[in-house]
Amino acid sequence: MPGKVVLVLQGGGALGAYQLGVYQAMNEAGIEPDWVIGTSIGALNGAIIAGNPPERRVQRLRQFWTMMEQHSALYPGMPREFANALTMSQGIPAFFALNPATWWNPNAKVGVENASFYRTGPLHKTLAMLVDFDYLNSNGTRFTVGAVNARNGEMRYFDSQKETLSVDHVMASGAIPPAFPAVRIDGEPYWDGGIYSNTPIEAVLDDEPRRDSVIFSVQVWNPDGKEPQSVLDVLEKHKEIQYASRVSNIEQQRRMHRLRHVIRQLTMHLPAEQRRSAEVRELAGWGCGTRMHIVMLKAPRLDSEDHTKDIDFTATGIHSRWQAGYDDTRRALAARPWDGAVDPIEGVAIHEHF
Repeated sequence: MPGKVVLVLQGGGALGAYQLGVYQAMNEAGIEPDWVIGTSIGALNGAIIAGNPPERRVQRLRQFWTMMEQHSALYPGMPREFANALTMSQGIPAFFALNPATWWNPNAKVGVENASFYRTGPLHKTLAMLVDFDYLNSNGTRFTVGAVNARNGEMRYFDSQKETLSVDHVMASGAIPPAFPAVRIDGEPYWDGGIYSNTPIEAVLDDEPRRDSVIFSVQVWNPDGKEPQSVLDVLEKHKEIQYASRVSNIEQQRRMHRLRHVIRQLTMHLPAEQRRSAEVRELAGWGCGTRMHIVMLKAPRLDSEDHTKDIDFTATGIHSRWQAGYDDTRRALAARPWDGAVDPIEGVAIHEHF
């Protein structure tokens, strides 16, 4: 691979099963990420990847997603609508449980760490079982999760390269309100980073120092499609647009990186004596010669999907998305788009169709 391998995992609840297929295909091809960055369900999947040795990662991911299918085990062949109703009314034993106090009185002043419709104690136990945080913090695979401060609304990225991460950091990244409660870290309450930036690719492109990279941007929300024709269609489209990757953000990063390449090229045309001056060296520092390949993997729409698809933890839904992620990634790896010719002035190359 021409540079570091980065795996960026978007948030999306049950849609995160697609990410399992993506990683499985990478693992089978012998491609392991140097850096995993995730938000919400992407943070959970990412922690399992970074918190286990490569030979155990797929097994642990499968174990996690099998635990998410709990209702399917109790009621084989259960319709999706019934499964969703059970999820909302009973929770998922390995994930979350009802918080009775807020269901009966949403206005109860219970504090930010309890102000939610569900409790996530079960998820804490599940992650502690599936993720070796000592390994995660010491094995060399960089791991980053995004969370937003519930007090001031500021986004923060917790990075294993800069600090020791724990189960609380991962829980904070997945604490989507008002379903799940905020998680307190360093005295501050944090919610799901997806409500601020659901595809944290900017954290990769803004990283210092920049390095040549192949970035697998795994997107489980896909806003492309037909015009909505009903209120339920509108609810689905609203979620897709709200949580999908922002093309404008990526395009802005692309232009910025191009300018860095332009600065570098202009500097090279200056006489050697001028390049040695302190002023020119300072200005030249804004230049860059690194190249980023962004491989866009977008989960396809399933025929049975509706606006509740992010809580569709049925065996059928999970396995369909898992298979889609696996098939899409195998096609992308076979195409090897990062090996193609790229304009030398372009710092970011985006690959979408395989």
